[in-house]
Amino acid sequence: MKILAIDSSGMPASCAVCEDGTLLAEYTVNFKRTHSQTLVPMLDEIRTMLEMDLNGIDAVAVAGGPGSFTGLRIGSAAAKGIGLALNKPLVHVPTLEGMAYNFYGSSGLVVPMIDARNQQVFAGIYSFVSAQEPEEVCNAESGWRDPLHVYSGQEALRVTDLCEKLNTLAQETGKEAVLLGDGAVVYRELIEKNLTAPHWYAPAHLAQQKAGSIAVRAMDLARQGKLESAAAHRPEYLRVSQAERVRAQKEGR
Repeated sequence: MKILAIDSSGMPASCAVCEDGTLLAEYTVNFKRTHSQTLVPMLDEIRTMLEMDLNGIDAVAVAGGPGSFTGLRIGSAAAKGIGLALNKPLVHVPTLEGMAYNFYGSSGLVVPMIDARNQQVFAGIYSFVSAQEPEEVCNAESGWRDPLHVYSGQEALRVTDLCEKLNTLAQETGKEAVLLGDGAVVYRELIEKNLTAPHWYAPAHLAQQKAGSIAVRAMDLARQGKLESAAAHRPEYLRVSQAERVRAQKEGR
């Protein structure tokens, strides 16, 4: 299966092409330019370097949220446009599940977190199931097991609440945690004051969104039949935007 993957859910803009078990290309830029300026040129550069006919891809994977409202809309629009033009299905990959795949195979607690402002983050808690462990999730038709174990699905919550949840979970499981994402950077001081569980911070090359990880997670989701049409795709914001919240307050809602 050949996947074209896009992630513009945060500050990094990233795109990748993965075919079966091989990452053919990945292009990531983490710089203060709008994704509308960077994403299409990056996709075109990858297409040119691989001498790739886009008709040869099987699906388009996109980081579907949560994350930056503008970034998610840009990534969604790009993925939908390619899918509609080529009549290819989309794979909606939850952003935090894609980030967790930066640490594929880890038996510890993988905790991606995205800054949601005001001491809040979008976060999830994951680990990976080894072949020796009892089956957690199994496709009834194929017998294929999802390697990703979800302790806590992606949600918006206060950093202190996330720390409390991690303290409890680490004690119950005996697992240490790896923290990644811009939320772990922005709120590191607050985390250190509240997180007593054993933990460490991801190194720079694994700490942010990567389209290669989105592509690999998309292949696992595709095996479970989780494909959608380009027309049906919608980003998952988890909460309304700041502008919408301000407008609601003004209108007394």
